[in-house]
Amino acid sequence: MGVVLYDDLHKAFLLPEMAERVVQAQALLKAERPELSLMILDAARPISIQRRMFHVVAGTPRNIYVSNPKHGPGLHNYGAAVDVTLVDSLGRRLDMGTDVDHFGSKAHTDREAQLVREGKISQEAYENRLLLRRVMREAGLKPIRSEWWHFNLMSREQAHRRLKPIDW
Repeated sequence: MGVVLYDDLHKAFLLPEMAERVVQAQALLKAERPELSLMILDAARPISIQRRMFHVVAGTPRNIYVSNPKHGPGLHNYGAAVDVTLVDSLGRRLDMGTDVDHFGSKAHTDREAQLVREGKISQEAYENRLLLRRVMREAGLKPIRSEWWHFNLMSREQAHRRLKPIDW
């Protein structure tokens, strides 16, 4: 976002079911690549923060990447979405082709092979994305098309029916 949104928060919070799935994904990753780990970059997000995020992108082409709180809570607002990346044994982020929260086509998952062919992301970044998506899917989490780092536990409609959003 280019703006500090959480100045006093140093822990990530998730629904228990979502946290269990992330732990499962971590175990799957470790079984295949013991030197790698998942790093959580964003998890449960209060609606007050969602409003601030949307305000930053409102009126710009980037507004499609941030859920408009006027349309109701997003999955982060329920603790049912998580943003993750891969890190090495020293905690260094692996090449994923873009930073997390890169708002543009290079972050999309539906044309990664083309991005490699065009030299916009490396083959290594593509393979890292595939690995991340595979372990997260095997743990029962769903990726989205526009952000390689974002995974959902359920649909927005399911969350609206089952859960209460977080706000403070």
